[in-house]
Amino acid sequence: MTDAATGPSRLGPGHIGAQTGAQAGAQADDRPEALSVEVTIEIPGGSFRKVGSTGRLDFLSPVPCPFNYGSVRERLGLEGDLLDAVVLGPRLPAGKRLRVFACGAVGLYDRGLYDDKLICTLAPLDAAGLRRARQLALGFFRVYGWAKGLLNLWRGRAGQTGLAGWVSAESAWRRSRPCTDADWTEPLVPF
Repeated sequence: MTDAATGPSRLGPGHIGAQTGAQAGAQADDRPEALSVEVTIEIPGGSFRKVGSTGRLDFLSPVPCPFNYGSVRERLGLEGDLLDAVVLGPRLPAGKRLRVFACGAVGLYDRGLYDDKLICTLAPLDAAGLRRARQLALGFFRVYGWAKGLLNLWRGRAGQTGLAGWVSAESAWRRSRPCTDADWTEPLVPF
């Protein structure tokens, strides 16, 4: 359950409920702690169209997006847009809202603005699955940051652009802030 007072549900190994990281590490099935969050899919996996959280076209990519890309509609990231979320797994339709497990986050700079992107899965991961998800996400966003930097250069938009690294889902959640439909209509910065 997610609300402004308590944040996302914390899901540990093998069961649903509040649990500390120490408790999660003590479980026999070796599943790292994950946060349960609700995500709205904006870009289905395999799409060439990059749209923003308002649904407007940002750019057409020469390669398809390998992930389902969306946002947590109740949270704002540091750059003033909805908190980004990538959902690994099968292609999901645009507009679909679903509860997923955030296993970590990738930090990215875009024109000098820091932006967290939650990395989510349809089911909790074990330690090996988390390592694979982390490698996949870091590899993709390293290339994405480089390509977005070239696009920003072509558009005449200055500022550092590129991968900052991997962070915990919980730290990304704490950096974001609550948001309601009345608080947000579109990003403050054009993307």
